[in-house]
Amino acid sequence: MGRTYSAESRLIGIGAADRGYFAKKRLLDVICAAAGIIILLPVFIVIAILIKISEPRGSVFFKQTRIGKDGKPFNMYKFRSMVVNAESLLAELQHRNEIEGAMFKIKEDPRVTRIGKWIRKTSVDELPQLWNVLKGDMSLVGPRPGLPREVEQYSGYDRLRLLVPPGCTGLWQVSGRNGLSFKQMVEMDLDYIGRRSLLFDLRIILRTFVVIVFPKDAY
Repeated sequence: MGRTYSAESRLIGIGAADRGYFAKKRLLDVICAAAGIIILLPVFIVIAILIKISEPRGSVFFKQTRIGKDGKPFNMYKFRSMVVNAESLLAELQHRNEIEGAMFKIKEDPRVTRIGKWIRKTSVDELPQLWNVLKGDMSLVGPRPGLPREVEQYSGYDRLRLLVPPGCTGLWQVSGRNGLSFKQMVEMDLDYIGRRSLLFDLRIILRTFVVIVFPKDAY
């Protein structure tokens, strides 16, 4: 890291010189997301069955509004890892938030189901986001997409992370994840944006596989 970014200027914004990079990045996203969905289809089926066995009342997938590039909202998909009424229970748990800043995380979240603990620990719950990548809502690599209530709390500096498409994985996810503060996450996102390249993306993707095999600070 170590860079200084100005919220007044669009120093790390998308310029003409970036078009080639983003065209190649989009091609990589489409190819990898399509291949991932096809190859992992048996995994999707197994996880869906386990979720239904764990809590038959709820749906297999969880759809949630997130904020993407330039503040545009979209529906992000995940395997459901929480009880059906998880959102309504959030207000009761806000005082237990373990991350300072515009984000909510608690290590022992009582809303998480038995199978949910495992799929969150291994990041398997994130696999349906490959559909978001295929649709163009997200990229394989980029900043974590924030919730509307989180983005409302962003400063002008924090909003710089919205200059590029959000990602399924990113520098934050492979550098400590929930063990880091919101401020550290923002700095890592801006560091990623400032250094963006296909080679850097591939390095983060490779590091993501290591994190999945040896999970740490994921909950």
